[in-house]
Amino acid sequence: MSEPRTLRCGVVGVGRMGRHHARVYTQIPGCRLVGVVDRDAQRRDAAVSQHACEGFATVEALLGAGVDAVSIAVPTVHHLAAAEPLLGAGVACLIEKPLANTLEDATALKALAERHGAALMVGHIERYNPVVRALQRQTAEEAGGAILPRFIEVHRVSPMTFRSVDVGVTLDMMIHDIDVVLMLMGGAEPDEVQASAVPVVTEHEDVCNARLTFRTPRGRCVANITASRLAMKTERKIRIIAEDAYVSIDYAAKAGVLIRRTANAEQLAGVREGLRAGNDLSSMNYASLVRIEPLEVDDAEPLRLELEDFVRAVREGRRPPIDAAEGFANVRTAKRIVEAARQDW
Repeated sequence: MSEPRTLRCGVVGVGRMGRHHARVYTQIPGCRLVGVVDRDAQRRDAAVSQHACEGFATVEALLGAGVDAVSIAVPTVHHLAAAEPLLGAGVACLIEKPLANTLEDATALKALAERHGAALMVGHIERYNPVVRALQRQTAEEAGGAILPRFIEVHRVSPMTFRSVDVGVTLDMMIHDIDVVLMLMGGAEPDEVQASAVPVVTEHEDVCNARLTFRTPRGRCVANITASRLAMKTERKIRIIAEDAYVSIDYAAKAGVLIRRTANAEQLAGVREGLRAGNDLSSMNYASLVRIEPLEVDDAEPLRLELEDFVRAVREGRRPPIDAAEGFANVRTAKRIVEAARQDW
């Protein structure tokens, strides 16, 4: 069998995230980094020097050089302008999260991809966090499949970095957790949205708390998400209380634990019986009653996994993971959160 043809790749925007996209494309077998685009000549020249590729000042010039797949890592407000000529030419695009900063732009990007038959993937990198993938693997091994959340609590806080200040904390930071929560809910968007937010340093919300309510055939689930870019520490954690399990994840530490209800059924039944009998259980150590399973986490680079999935989808001509529809749902949910919060501004 003949070897698959080399996939010609490019990156638009080689700042904080884009420079890593350029690096990874040079490491994936069967890919060639054709060139990078950046209006900043110093950043552009640095990437050209490091990766022995071409540098361009415009997307149109990159398109003229010939590309099959391109990462777009420019500020969110410029996503549509950067992607439009590429999608219009049928070039596959991976757009860094969020898909867009407005529903109108998100709709236009989705329509462009569909009209021209171009693959469009959104770079929600937290899906590729080793601890999230570990959770998906271990719960998939259960007889019942995916866990069925009843309550989800998320905290994502950090000091102000003065990056991504063109959008509020909801589209900047909380969007990661919106994506993971919607994934856990099988792609369903919330039925109800309540939120509170405060703009402190920027013109947008810098601190936001959202309460998302999902009504499913199996019952109600509430997700409480807090995001802040004004904290004095960095914390990224999620806790999931489900019908059949409890999960605690620390994204930053890439660690998590899973407590299965079925694995502890016998011990818990004994406790209930003792409580019904009126026994004094105050000296009992709760931790000794449950079996805690550490999530089996690997050390794979999330961006490498994400780009490998993108490249594979382009080669095979199939829908990429986290496609335009999912990216649009995340933006729409984020916008609903901001609108709900603005009612109290």
